[in-house]
Amino acid sequence: MAYPGKNHKAYETPKRHFEKSRIEDENRLVIEFGLRNKTEVWKAQSTLRGYRRAARNLLALRSASTDAELIARKENELLGHLASYGLLGEDADIGAILSLKAENELERRLQTLVYRRGLARSPKQARQMITHGHITVNGRRVTVPGYRVRKVEESSIAYDATSPLTNDAHPERARIISRGRA
Repeated sequence: MAYPGKNHKAYETPKRHFEKSRIEDENRLVIEFGLRNKTEVWKAQSTLRGYRRAARNLLALRSASTDAELIARKENELLGHLASYGLLGEDADIGAILSLKAENELERRLQTLVYRRGLARSPKQARQMITHGHITVNGRRVTVPGYRVRKVEESSIAYDATSPLTNDAHPERARIISRGRA
């Protein structure tokens, strides 16, 4: 038995280590989303893999014609969970889960949303601001760039009240604002 306090991997590495098209796609994602390394891409892919597995299990239960009420409840739970994180719309179905891409998961990261909302000039700067404690979600400081933001939390992303970036006269804030207008 493993030590209970020991962390375990939240991802699986690719089976083919030197597949050119996969490496190019991962490099594109790392650059586009300002990720630290490919491990963050693999975590997103593993998370989606779990959602797809759950969707396939629901389809298998549906075809086995077991308890319809149980299947409907599990389907609503899965779709509601994905809708609360903004990965799917409210009117999505099981087929939409199977078509999710890693980009959808990476778009819901705090780092990406800070950049998209114009609080940082680049994804890399967004990552730095988060790790240095300049960003809050629902009034609470979050220092994890990979934090998955729920749909209801998205509007509450802001600078921390104790951060010098709250002042509009801050030189870096002026650069961020001018980048937004350009």
